[in-house]
Amino acid sequence: MAYEIKAPAAVPSSIRKMDGITKVFTAGSIEMGKAEPWQDKLVKKYENNDSVLFLNPRRSDWDSSWIQDPTPGTQFHTQVSWELDHIGISDIVVFYFDPKTQSPITLLELGLALGTGDNVIVCCPDGYFRKGNVMITCATYGVSVLNTFDELTEELDTQLFDL
Repeated sequence: MAYEIKAPAAVPSSIRKMDGITKVFTAGSIEMGKAEPWQDKLVKKYENNDSVLFLNPRRSDWDSSWIQDPTPGTQFHTQVSWELDHIGISDIVVFYFDPKTQSPITLLELGLALGTGDNVIVCCPDGYFRKGNVMITCATYGVSVLNTFDELTEELDTQLFDL
């Protein structure tokens, strides 16, 4: 069974360093009410693979009224810090840009992940409003842009096998 930890739950330190477990951060569209729950589909596809840990920033208790207050201890600060920390400990960062969303934070996280040289998988279907930007930025870093969710999972299969 694939494992999943959702924000804001902590990843136990024993898992952070565990050999044989590939940590996959699910970066991408999470705009509530607009973005499909693609993270759930991904976890379900790997439900029989106990060597994968998905780190999912989509949280069921998200409240869009939270003020973007960077003060430590606020809900907003906790969420952003969780995402940055978990991108940092991941072996693979998977990006999915839902064409029904704008996902500006996903664009920010993509630049961060590409700039640090992380293993990155990017799926940006036709119709995403900044697909050209995504394609040029990924090409600059030698990362292919996939167009379908099936292509995303095929590439993840390949990377999980190669690790």
